[in-house]
Amino acid sequence: MFEYAPAPESRSVVSLDSSYGLFIDGAFDPAREGGTFKTVNPASEEVLAEVASAGPEDVDRAVAAARRAFGQWSALPGSERAKYLFRIARIIQERSRELAVLESLDNGKPIRESRDVDLPLVAAHFFYYAGWADKLAYAGFGPDPRPIGVAGQVIPWNFPLLMLAWKIAPALATGNTVVLKPAETTPLSALFFADVCRQAELPPGVVNIVTGAGDTGAYLVAHPDVDKVAFTGSTEVGREIARTVAGTGKRLSLELGGKAANIVFDDAPIDQAVEGIVNGIFFNQGHVCCAGSRLLVQESVAQELLESLKRRMSTLRLGDPLDKNTDIGAINSAAQLARITELTEIGGQEGAERWSPACELPDRGFWFAPTIFTGVTQAHRIAREEIFGPVLSVLTFRTPAEAIEKANNTPYGLSAGVWTEKGSQILAVADKLRAGVVWANTFNKFDPASPFGGYKESGYGREGGRHGLEAYLA
Repeated sequence: MFEYAPAPESRSVVSLDSSYGLFIDGAFDPAREGGTFKTVNPASEEVLAEVASAGPEDVDRAVAAARRAFGQWSALPGSERAKYLFRIARIIQERSRELAVLESLDNGKPIRESRDVDLPLVAAHFFYYAGWADKLAYAGFGPDPRPIGVAGQVIPWNFPLLMLAWKIAPALATGNTVVLKPAETTPLSALFFADVCRQAELPPGVVNIVTGAGDTGAYLVAHPDVDKVAFTGSTEVGREIARTVAGTGKRLSLELGGKAANIVFDDAPIDQAVEGIVNGIFFNQGHVCCAGSRLLVQESVAQELLESLKRRMSTLRLGDPLDKNTDIGAINSAAQLARITELTEIGGQEGAERWSPACELPDRGFWFAPTIFTGVTQAHRIAREEIFGPVLSVLTFRTPAEAIEKANNTPYGLSAGVWTEKGSQILAVADKLRAGVVWANTFNKFDPASPFGGYKESGYGREGGRHGLEAYLA
């Protein structure tokens, strides 16, 4: 293995204030109730900034601002709304280095991922939906589709800026106004996005950002003047939101947890499959709803594939997220690290065999070595529950029918992967997998023109593509 000299990205491209208010009606404002909280760098536990925590009165103000702005914004011709979206997309591209460093500081993900994956996709989503803004009559949702009104959007901490783009871009393109609540542990990129909106001269009130913990999200979801709720996060919280919204007439879309099967057949190109497996579960430290956390490998090639996978895992570099050589960054929070640790300990107690490459963990911050479990059965909790960390459960199968049965034996249905050289097998297996997205001979590939979403306990509704417009049209 090569010894890599450190190649740190400069922190100086980001200028952080000591404290941040809420972004309401085009201006930053302190919280009137609810107080403040601190956001920390998960790689070092250093406090980055103090952030306002929105209480009910603050959420009221944000929703009222969005309601006031809705009439004027929704009345604009689509081509005018498109200009703002194009402007936002260009500013994101211009500030992409600054935003990528900020995202890695606040979230813990490697700079290589935030720079080369997250930020290009964020800009691409705004460009893509800008293109739809004046073509809604041709989107297949009727000749004169109308916006719903005020959208309350709650996003998670794993892809803070990308999830924001998935939510805000289609909402604005279709003429809705937005109140968005970012995750408590990763509020900074949303607050910087508020500054992007000001730079783009977006009319006040069209986008409002309220920061805070779960209570703030609960106020927003339950607010009587919110017409549409969009949530990405855990299945448990999704259920709570569905109960809150039931009977209110609010529109709801949910993108929840997953326990995706990555299926490798005996004719798959092993080296290519190994890269896909590594990308599927260790990308973003496994903090991915659609992560390929269950590897189903055909018995006849299981030994060969596992040897190759272990060799590849031994080359992964864990450490400073701002180092351009880092493959595995920090776990986002102490709470998430505790959950990953607990479930992996249970995996060992239940009899699965645990393996990690030799890996030195830093003294400070939240870290977990990339880990695989072999000898896993479908009864193991590590094969059933979403760990949301860099932990892979390996199961084997003999026939395609067995692979499909094992892949579908989960309450989730967000994504899946199929690795084989036969096109007919790809189509036959993909057709039988109960998952919203099925990748063939690749994994974790996203495109703004392609819809994404799940079945069963992975939620309902689609984001991305033409389908992503529907959630925001009456």
